[in-house]
Amino acid sequence: MTRPPLARPFRRARRRPRALLAPLAVLVAALALLPLMTGCSATGPGKGTASGKPAPAGRWAPRPGTAWQWQLDGRVDPGADVPVYDIDGFENTAADVARLHRDGRRVICYINAGAWEDFRPDSDAFPASVRGRPNGWDGERWLDIRRLDLLRPLMEKRFDMCRAKGFDAVEPDLLDGYLNDTGFPLRAAHQLAYNRMIARIAHQRGMSVGLKNDLPQVPALVDTFDFAVNEECAQYDECTLLTPFVRAGKAVLHVEYALSTEDFCAQSRRLGFSSMRKNLDLDAWRRPC
Repeated sequence: MTRPPLARPFRRARRRPRALLAPLAVLVAALALLPLMTGCSATGPGKGTASGKPAPAGRWAPRPGTAWQWQLDGRVDPGADVPVYDIDGFENTAADVARLHRDGRRVICYINAGAWEDFRPDSDAFPASVRGRPNGWDGERWLDIRRLDLLRPLMEKRFDMCRAKGFDAVEPDLLDGYLNDTGFPLRAAHQLAYNRMIARIAHQRGMSVGLKNDLPQVPALVDTFDFAVNEECAQYDECTLLTPFVRAGKAVLHVEYALSTEDFCAQSRRLGFSSMRKNLDLDAWRRPC
C-alpha cells in the first residue's frame, strides 16, 4: 500500500510542491530501525548559548535545540538574535557572511543540489542531458543524479563558492529527487550514492552538511550527514523519523508553514528539534518555539 502524493511546499521564494511521499512500507521500515541508531543523548542548548560543537576533522556542526534563522528570500537581514543563519549561497556575499561572523553567528550556505535553475550564474554549465522534467517552478528542472561524473564537478564548484565566501556549512536542497516524477528512472540506490557524494564534497572542504528532508533514507544517512533540515514533519506526522539525528547529537533544523506554534512546539521541544514557523517565501520573519 502506498500513500497518495501530496502537494507540499519545499523551499524559498520560488516554492515547489514537495516530493511524492515514500511508500508506507519504507517509512515503517525506517521506524523499525530507529532503536538501532544509537548515539549520545542530547537535549541541546537554549537560545543564546553556544551554537554548535566540533564535528569530525574539526568541522563545526549545530547541536540539537540550537536556535536558527532561515532566510532564502534575497540578501540576509542580520536582525534575528540567533546563533545560526541559513542563507542563499549565491545571493549573499562574502561580506554578508563576514558580518554575521563578526556578530558571533555561524552561517549555512543554501544551494540547490537536485534541480537545474536557469537563473543561477552557472546554469549554462549544466548539460542538457542532465536536465529533466520541470519541478513546478519557472526555470527549474530536475537533475539526473545518476550522472555523478557530470554533476560532481559542478557541485564541487558550488561548494567551493560556499567555502570561498566563508560559510561554515552547506544545506543542499532537493536530495530526494527519486521520490519525484523527474523524467529519469531514479531509484533509492541512486539517491543514496548521490547524497553520499554531496556529503563528501562538503567534508573535503571542511564544511558540515545537512540532509534536506529525504526521510525514508535517514537511517542510512544519519552517520554521513552532520545535521538535518526539515520542512513540515509535524504537519504530516513524520517528525519521529528524524530522531536518529538528535540521538546522535546532531541538530534537526525544522520549520512549519501552515501550523501554529501551539500545534507543534511542544513536540519539537520534547524531540530536541530546532523549530520555528516561517512564511512560505522564507523571508526574514520567524516565530520560534
